[in-house]
Amino acid sequence: MKLLLHVCCGPCLVYPLRALEEEGIEPRGFFYNPNIQPYTEFERRLRSLEGYAAAKGMPLIVRDDYPLEEWLRGVAFRETDRCRYCYHLRLSAAARLAKKSGFEAFTTTLLYSRRQNHGLIRDLGREAGQEAGVAFLYRDFRAGWREGIKGSQAAGLYRQSYCGCIYSERDRFQGRGPRPSRR
Repeated sequence: MKLLLHVCCGPCLVYPLRALEEEGIEPRGFFYNPNIQPYTEFERRLRSLEGYAAAKGMPLIVRDDYPLEEWLRGVAFRETDRCRYCYHLRLSAAARLAKKSGFEAFTTTLLYSRRQNHGLIRDLGREAGQEAGVAFLYRDFRAGWREGIKGSQAAGLYRQSYCGCIYSERDRFQGRGPRPSRR
């Protein structure tokens, strides 16, 4: 299967990549994450991912534009529903690229994290796929959570301590909501 894999970061790629390869799928990665702030964090996550993808021989498409204003306008005054917007933005971009580039399907490493809204990601992925005319490959990668953590540590990947957006960083430091652990 020719699969486009949206990748949020290197640590979240470790287990899904292995699981997909065990199925005989060699995905091409796609990095598009305008939610990551500040820009230095965006760059750090991207560089870590690029090194890991190269080491694993996984081709990587990088959309390195940084439409901060677009992302902020999308979540402003809708902060409690910001994840929906963020997932939709990234999954829709992946679906459009998959269709345009002749991939049979797309999926995302967001399905690996225990800290993301898994049902919402699945539903928005399916919706984005239908709109673009390409299949969304659903996989629940959470079973490999511990394995992915160990693998990312063994690979020496940069391990961030918040999802990426300024709200999740604030929540981490101010103790609002669930405090993310190092992923």
